Amino acid sequence: MNERVLWADYLRVLGTISVIFLHISANIVSQYGNIPSGFWWTGNIYDSAVRFCVPIFVMLTGALLLNEEVEISKFLKRRVIRVVLPLAFWSSIYILKELAFISPNGSGMSAIKIAYQVYNLIAKGSAYHLWYVYMIVGIYLFIPIIGKWVRNCSEKEILYFLFIWLFTLFLNQPLIQQFKINVDLTYFSGYLGYLILGYYLSNKTFRNKIRVKYGAIFLIVAGISITAVGTFMASKYKGEMNGALYGYLTPNVLLISAGVFILFKVSNFGGLNYIFKFINKYSYGIYLVHVLVLFYMPALGLDKLLINPAYAIPLKTMVCLFISGIIVFLVNKLPLGKYISG
Repeated sequence: MNERVLWADYLRVLGTISVIFLHISANIVSQYGNIPSGFWWTGNIYDSAVRFCVPIFVMLTGALLLNEEVEISKFLKRRVIRVVLPLAFWSSIYILKELAFISPNGSGMSAIKIAYQVYNLIAKGSAYHLWYVYMIVGIYLFIPIIGKWVRNCSEKEILYFLFIWLFTLFLNQPLIQQFKINVDLTYFSGYLGYLILGYYLSNKTFRNKIRVKYGAIFLIVAGISITAVGTFMASKYKGEMNGALYGYLTPNVLLISAGVFILFKVSNFGGLNYIFKFINKYSYGIYLVHVLVLFYMPALGLDKLLINPAYAIPLKTMVCLFISGIIVFLVNKLPLGKYISG
């Protein structure tokens, strides 16, 4: 258990950094055709390389929570509330930012219009990255049910589910979707597959770790190559940025995610140093606040000083990570701050 938690901690740290890295890279790739091709390719490769970040978080959830046998009430209190309270706090911050952006002088908005705007922001997510938290809350609600199923399943039955889930990933791709037969495979689709895949791989015993490592590295390289080259070809064909292969529910991103997960599971790690412990402890809060930090970071003048994305993206990631970590740390030190900081 100690070994498993350790590699999971390292994966959580990597996922946290990768999310910030991805959101900064996305600003580069979205400018397809408007920036030098070398700059775009740098952003494309960077973006493709970290597309595993969201699937890894879901896989870690499956690895660490589906093994637990707990009462529904205790599970909901211990897990869902830990997610919902920080979400509510940071959502309110993003809502205030949006309202201030819409009406800088605080005038011109009626109470009804403000209420409508707030409702829309709450319903859809007050910042673009919060979709993940809404999704994971839904998965958390299902974990007490799906957990009983997977713990009582044979390996063959779990592989049966994962095989059909993989099949749905292929069927839902744009080029194949038009040939899809009208069979309802909804119950085998979505992020639930990553949850069960994480549980399966975490409990799978790999005997020849050297061979498994090479296999995992092959999956990662193949997945990144397909994503980057495929995105370029699709964008060139369309004449504008086409990020279909960036989707988390695509076979190519699955290859990267499974490869990264397996590679970390079979690797030997020493203890977390202070910085990694800090990121691991405040990872959820960093995820919640980092988009706010990215919004205000141009005021630091980094965009003018750093032009080449090859070094601008990593440096901006580190700056955003540092500022986000400090903010969450300070909020955590406030009275009752540990319940809302994340």
